[in-house]
Amino acid sequence: MKKYAVYKGETGYYFYEYCDTPQSLKGSSFENIIPDDRLPVVLDGKGGYYSFDGDTDPNFTEIIESDEEYPLPVEKMFFKNDENFKLGWMSPDGDTYSCDYTGHTKAAKALASKFFPETEYFERALGRAGWIKIIDSWDGTQRTHGQFVYSMSGKITNRQADKLFDLGLYDNPEVKNMIEGCENYW
Repeated sequence: MKKYAVYKGETGYYFYEYCDTPQSLKGSSFENIIPDDRLPVVLDGKGGYYSFDGDTDPNFTEIIESDEEYPLPVEKMFFKNDENFKLGWMSPDGDTYSCDYTGHTKAAKALASKFFPETEYFERALGRAGWIKIIDSWDGTQRTHGQFVYSMSGKITNRQADKLFDLGLYDNPEVKNMIEGCENYW
């Protein structure tokens, strides 16, 4: 069973593998690199590690143990129906899953693992199932960031349209085009 340090971010909780004994480093690329007196550490999953001090990190929440690929529920990693939703994924039922502007692929992988566990192509599986992606529309020249709504099929469901209205995205040009293209909307 692996240990994980859990942290709270703006769009959900995230985790790093937590190693507090030489045995917990066994099998990792750090097994013979990190000396005992440097423990505990967290492995960032990108080839790096950091010293761990839960008392000084304001985002740290807890240490958990799990053997699952994702030791946290997807709804906790990507806040579901968060009142501060800005970017992320929306299910055909209108449920939102928050992520930051670079987290859509990571979120898609976790969502697809839960809802479409046999797929290899996470974003495509979500898109084909009617999920929509809300991304940052800033192109580097605009004064402010905006939100762009992407649907693989070019269509949205009634529940998605309702949720987009609640989010203030109903008047986006791409949303208007998708609503007009949905024959069964009204």
